[in-house]
Amino acid sequence: MLSRRIRVTGAPEAPLRAALAALRARLGVPEGFPPEVGEEAERAAKSPPPPSYDATDLPFFTLDPPGSPDLDQATHLSRRGTGYRVRYAIADVAAFVAPGGALDAEAQRRVNTLYFPDERVPLHPAVLSEDAASLLPGRTRPAVLWTIDLDAEGRALAVEVRRALVRSRARLDYAGAQRAIDAGTAEEPVALLREIGRARERQEAARGGISLTVPEQEITERDHTYALSYRAPLPAETWNAQLSLLTGMAAADLMLARGTGILRTLPPAPDGAVARLRRTARALGIDWPHHVPYSAVISALDPRVPHHAAFLQECTTLLRGAGYTVFRDGALPAITTHAAMAAPYTHCTAPLRRLADRYALELSLSAASNDPPPDWVLAALDA
Repeated sequence: MLSRRIRVTGAPEAPLRAALAALRARLGVPEGFPPEVGEEAERAAKSPPPPSYDATDLPFFTLDPPGSPDLDQATHLSRRGTGYRVRYAIADVAAFVAPGGALDAEAQRRVNTLYFPDERVPLHPAVLSEDAASLLPGRTRPAVLWTIDLDAEGRALAVEVRRALVRSRARLDYAGAQRAIDAGTAEEPVALLREIGRARERQEAARGGISLTVPEQEITERDHTYALSYRAPLPAETWNAQLSLLTGMAAADLMLARGTGILRTLPPAPDGAVARLRRTARALGIDWPHHVPYSAVISALDPRVPHHAAFLQECTTLLRGAGYTVFRDGALPAITTHAAMAAPYTHCTAPLRRLADRYALELSLSAASNDPPPDWVLAALDA
């Protein structure tokens, strides 16, 4: 999984910020929401239909960068015999967005939250994405709740998904969670993030999957010039990402078994791209024997080491060409896997920020309950 973010600091009138504002204008990026969209969002925020299942007794926590207002996921981890139980609650955006309404139409136009170096342009109005639909601590929220049982090695044994009411108890950031886990002071639902995350990393390596821990870039202004600084991701970030990948793979398996769904697919990299990457590895002093698979090389790299970080950045060239693949009525597509995951996979864990996730969640729910997918989902799949 590719993870790369760029941030910029400085005054609004700084040259780089002015250039980015001009770029958004040239690309036609929306600056705000039309009045009718904001009004519909305000109404929806007041009365989402409550699900019948109440899971508010579970002490969920969220884990995000500091200050993140749009909290898509909340987690509860526990032991189950010699294995584990992962409960992963995802914001239920479909509880707020009426199909065919102004809010839905605007989301169809935007498709994703856009992240520019200086600001983000959200998929949904803040009254939903940062408040009523966000899994904020101490607030009861509708969610799509995944329960995934794992064995001691981290392999998925059973999957359940249903709508539920949830309430997060703690809003954690990566640095704080990492400190508590390392110090041994984290409570078990947080402390298990390391055990489960590492087990899932081993499973990923065994099937030939890769996760690229590309350092985060920050642009800073110094003496009227701009400089780049870099931050290597913490282990807690990669462990948390493994829970998202686990859920996305579980959703893909459900949809494939039912015969209707939407996958995130990526074909294998062509031989020429791999050969070019091998030459890059040699130039950077990265040891890549011919008998060692690409995934094993990646897993041994440390993004805090400059030449490792440079190679990880070059590795993103093998992840180009990912897209959404729709299938229905049992006619499975030619490619059902994502090459970086080495498994079927779908986007479903960030519906506040990605349009496709709302549809993947609905298809997963209908597949799990053996019900027909909603008409509004089927009607939108081709687009």
